[in-house]
Amino acid sequence: MALAWPASSALGEEEASTGYDCQRLVEQAAPTTASEWFDRSLWASHCYVFKARAVRIGSDGVRTLALTHEIQDGVEHEVARFLDGEPVMFERHGRIGRGAWSSGDAKAQASPQAIMARLNDHYRLSLTGEERIAGRTAIRLDVEPLDDMRFGQRLWLDKNTSLPLKQMLLDTQGRVLETFQITEIEQPSVFDGRIDMDRGRTPPDDSWQPGWMPPGFVPQPVETGSALHADAVHHRLYSDGISSLSMFLEPLSPERPALSPGLHRLGISYAAVRHLTLEGKPMQVVAMGEMPPEVLIKVVEQVSLSDDAQNAASSDAVDHVVDSVSTLQEAP
Repeated sequence: MALAWPASSALGEEEASTGYDCQRLVEQAAPTTASEWFDRSLWASHCYVFKARAVRIGSDGVRTLALTHEIQDGVEHEVARFLDGEPVMFERHGRIGRGAWSSGDAKAQASPQAIMARLNDHYRLSLTGEERIAGRTAIRLDVEPLDDMRFGQRLWLDKNTSLPLKQMLLDTQGRVLETFQITEIEQPSVFDGRIDMDRGRTPPDDSWQPGWMPPGFVPQPVETGSALHADAVHHRLYSDGISSLSMFLEPLSPERPALSPGLHRLGISYAAVRHLTLEGKPMQVVAMGEMPPEVLIKVVEQVSLSDDAQNAASSDAVDHVVDSVSTLQEAP
């Protein structure tokens, strides 16, 4: 008898506190709908141990990478190393995150649950057949935004593991911005044990807040402090579960060169920059992410400050941002 596919929201209270048992993936029947495939891929990305080779094709050309994903004592360890060009390495140690900040004893949902809970409000998922990727059969899953405030994706999920083997990022016109594809993967295996859940985190007490965010974007309960910047730079992360944007607020000073107000392009990402005065001090606000530039501009335009700070903010800087994006969009 086939097991019924359990919804992501079915994660029990005890498991949400102690960790996710990866053997649940082994016990589940194969997914059949687009939502089930996507849900399983979120958990599979946490639970599978593997080594792989991949390519990334973007505005800076083709780059090759070596990837590893391991789990030790309930903690994930990910490493991505570029094998050509500059010797860059990214490393992450972490637990399964929460989907929101917690207050008091309230426990926020695990990140995959939170993503699935609001996904259908902003994206349409559809299955569009099978293809062969990295020598494995893959299910193609299209993730189409329901508005023009976020980018879409195409995903190719391994039919056996649900791990993403290929991913394309699409702009609002359906053009491919970046392709990431695994070319070789050693036999992945499900971790025999639990992955710890991140602890609940209380929201920071900030004197500033975004006055506007695209629908569905909520603050993410992640540590964004940096020993390099100490308390000088305030960083917040917002996400709808698929798309994300970062906001930075920092003081302007001769020791810290400022970005010019306006729109900057960083590979496939954009950064909108605004200068203003907060509590009598010149400050810089930056919103950046792999998102339509108009959205980032609106975010920095509507940062919520005290009345005095709002009166002192430079409207010229905002006009400069709008002029910059108009010029960029007209460029070939």
